[in-house]
Amino acid sequence: MRIPLSARIAWRYLRAKKSHSAVGAISVVSICGIAVATAAIICVLSVFNGFKSVIAGRIDTLTPDVMVTPASGKVFANGDSLAEVIARVPEVERAIPTILENALAIYEGRETPVSLKGTDMEGYASVTSLNSLIIDKLSPGDSDPSVPVSVIAIGTASRLGANPGSQVLLFTPRREGRVNIANPVASFLRDSVLVTGVYRANQSEFDDNRVIVDIDVARDLLQYDLEASAIEVKGKPGIGAEQLAEAINAQLNVKGEAGGRPGKYIVKDRLRQQEMNFRMISIEKWVTFLLLFFILLIASFNIISSLSMLVIEKQPSMSTLKALGMPSKRIASIFRWESVFVTAVGAVSGIALGIVLCLLQQHFGLIKLQGDPQSLVVQSYPVVVDPVDILITFLPLLLIGAITAMITGAFARSRCKAIK
Repeated sequence: MRIPLSARIAWRYLRAKKSHSAVGAISVVSICGIAVATAAIICVLSVFNGFKSVIAGRIDTLTPDVMVTPASGKVFANGDSLAEVIARVPEVERAIPTILENALAIYEGRETPVSLKGTDMEGYASVTSLNSLIIDKLSPGDSDPSVPVSVIAIGTASRLGANPGSQVLLFTPRREGRVNIANPVASFLRDSVLVTGVYRANQSEFDDNRVIVDIDVARDLLQYDLEASAIEVKGKPGIGAEQLAEAINAQLNVKGEAGGRPGKYIVKDRLRQQEMNFRMISIEKWVTFLLLFFILLIASFNIISSLSMLVIEKQPSMSTLKALGMPSKRIASIFRWESVFVTAVGAVSGIALGIVLCLLQQHFGLIKLQGDPQSLVVQSYPVVVDPVDILITFLPLLLIGAITAMITGAFARSRCKAIK
């Protein structure tokens, strides 16, 4: 491949010692500005990828493979029957109905609002990783068979001061009947549950105020019969969550969003259950990318100024080239190539620097997260370098290179035409 003469001259100009040290210094600063801004983009995008990876790695704790919820209303009319239908899907290992509702928990004068989850305790432990998250539990044989059992989140335990072996009162408002103004307490249903375990999932959604009880206890408190607010499903070994969701969709004959009409049921795999978290990370990631892009754009102004000074410095050489018969257009292309080379050197250096910094952070954890080490899921900023992000970073660099080349080329051509 034959390299254009103007490109070879531009490369020589880039490497040659400048007659004025200020021109050389400004050129170096321009390249460093592009490199630092590019490295910052790579590092920041990689950190967001790292947090996304951490969330994706944590969602398999108390998040089932697939969750089926009603498209309208809060509950299914007959959750047990629907769970049996879903359980007959060949890809399903187990399907259990669950109820999630707000309640009030009281223990020894302390009270706190809680998220009451009713489920088959044994089935829920098999659908999720609840047993592996228990940090304190009651010894076998210490529980009273006549008292319903519960497992509470660490946040609930902290606010109530409850431990395994404590009996917590749960209150829920009556759904049916009139409120008795003379006796407000009669407007609530209550039950006592024995705390048999405290869990910590390191996810605020589950650790803040959750209380898990048997589904019959929850139904009694909420005046339900066979209703369920969701069906939580575990797939057979080797079946992916997305594949499982598609199989359940087919079984329930759900009309998906592609048809423009919502179905009777909403079927979500693990990623869709955490869709809000992933969406927020993506929004923050690309807003930050835009902010850094503007910083990169400002840094590109240094390229224009340094190349404009180079055009003035090389004016005697331009006179020589013009005297030898080189057209003004080709002389201007020398400085367009110069702009391309400066941008390319800065971009490649920045990407290389960003990747090296990310790898150092990934392997050695140089920058630590602030906070209590016991409460942090990860001790240092997580990073994951995505080749797609590197490719996307090239796009603004190409745009900047094209803009600076056009401006520099136009300036060089105007100076060349002024030469007599």
